[in-house]
Amino acid sequence: MKRWIPFTKTPPMVAVVRLSGMIGAGNRGALNDRALAPLLEKAFKKGKPAAIALEISSPGGSPVQSSLIGARIRRLAEEKEVPVFAFVEDVAASGGYWLAAAADEIYADESSVVGSIGVISAGFGAHVFLSRQGLERRVHTAGKSKSMLDPFQPENPADVKRLKGMLEQIHANFINHVKTRRGDKLENLPDLFTGEVWVGRGAQEMGLIDGIAHLVPFMKEKFGKDVTFRRYGMRRPMWQRFGATFAQDAVAGIEERAEYARFGL
Repeated sequence: MKRWIPFTKTPPMVAVVRLSGMIGAGNRGALNDRALAPLLEKAFKKGKPAAIALEISSPGGSPVQSSLIGARIRRLAEEKEVPVFAFVEDVAASGGYWLAAAADEIYADESSVVGSIGVISAGFGAHVFLSRQGLERRVHTAGKSKSMLDPFQPENPADVKRLKGMLEQIHANFINHVKTRRGDKLENLPDLFTGEVWVGRGAQEMGLIDGIAHLVPFMKEKFGKDVTFRRYGMRRPMWQRFGATFAQDAVAGIEERAEYARFGL
């Protein structure tokens, strides 16, 4: 009823958007621009929020989806003139840190893992196994690079060189994003963009985060003890809520678990 009572001041509201999990276009439940677009639009527009708080726990994933989500956050922040704060939980690494860097300020827990500003491409080779089993794979292409890095053929040095060139371009884009967003806060140290990670205050010393803080007490200190919170997060598909499983999603779950395990989580 307060909104209808003249001269009554409404307490400030902070919209909290949860960004948790792997970043990717294909897997169900993965963070991607298409799935997050309506949540972010609503968070920035509904109820005139005093600020947006991003709850981040992600080991990374697709660089393109990371870039699209980060760009959307910045676009909405500038259009609505709303400040954005990121709060890292377990990890903001690789693409997870790309999302955090879209915020105006970044905070983390003492034990949060932050960084991994690098790009990785991993695969497997099965040509020896096929040969031992007496199997012959036949591939015909139009275009000499069409079968680049085929896992069923011996690794081609020219393909590897071409792949590394692509990874270096993506890495340069990542570095540019971080430098643009963090500016003079960053320490000019050689390890900063090597894929290295830091914990809590180590990340603060590198300039990757602004401090050690948790979302609710930080926002109460900034906007007053009467500040309210409105939460937004991706909903799991119906089949997932009732425990249904499919082979593709089982593999995706294993891959996500492996990514978190890289950071001891």
